[in-house]
Amino acid sequence: MNKKVRAILAASVVAVVSFGVAGCGGYSSTSDVDASKQIRVGTSPGPYSELFKKGVAPILKKKGYDISYTSFSDLQTADIALNEGNIDLNVDQHSAYIKAFNKNKGGDLVGVTPIPTVPAGLYSQTRKSVKDVKDGDLVAISQDASNLSRGLRLLEKIGWITLKENADPATATVNDIASNPKRLDIRPMDSGTIPRSLQDLDYAVIPGSISYSSKVDSKLELAQETLQPEYLLQATVKERNKEKTWVKDVVEAYSSQAFLDFLDENNAKNYWFVPEELRK
Repeated sequence: MNKKVRAILAASVVAVVSFGVAGCGGYSSTSDVDASKQIRVGTSPGPYSELFKKGVAPILKKKGYDISYTSFSDLQTADIALNEGNIDLNVDQHSAYIKAFNKNKGGDLVGVTPIPTVPAGLYSQTRKSVKDVKDGDLVAISQDASNLSRGLRLLEKIGWITLKENADPATATVNDIASNPKRLDIRPMDSGTIPRSLQDLDYAVIPGSISYSSKVDSKLELAQETLQPEYLLQATVKERNKEKTWVKDVVEAYSSQAFLDFLDENNAKNYWFVPEELRK
């Protein structure tokens, strides 16, 4: 092969390679999804992730967001993923839980807006009213710290017990009970097992997310807690992201008229408590 032929072949190869590189570059720039329009949501069992998927995600998608979901079996694992940056958002925890996670795990998670929340309720398969309570009745409450105190406050609200004056409303335990005139057997249990044990209990306090995921018959609910601000569910992100545009769009979606209309259509018997902040 003479020098002239080799030169022509070399020039041809360079041209083909250059065209290929240019072609790949052009394809990449036009097809890649804008990272700022991607939201990775961590979901946990319960009503809050479902509410986001059905009521909030459609609003965000109309704004051009691409939303992906990663399912977690428990909230702590989801929070670890959020804290490590493997997901961007979750909507399954309240302020008290965020505070406890940050303290115990060295996290920097923040709630950016309160969202509709299902209150904890008092349920019974064998009694028709809170007035049917008898001496020594077995009453189950959740054993995890935040839901334990919520259960005790609900029992105090309906007049079954009183708590000590200096009891911390966020961390009260059975040791903080000042009076229990009916000598109720108040038994902390794993939240997930309570619905399956209802037939063996006289009464039980069940968190809203558990009653939802376990499909407990709403007709069995005899009383509801008065939600304190620290137990309102929050859309939660890492602190460094709280001012980003996509976070502001999530907040806006939760307070949009489209979402509130969806909620009104799907809020039979006032199942959802809707924070006033969303209706302003």
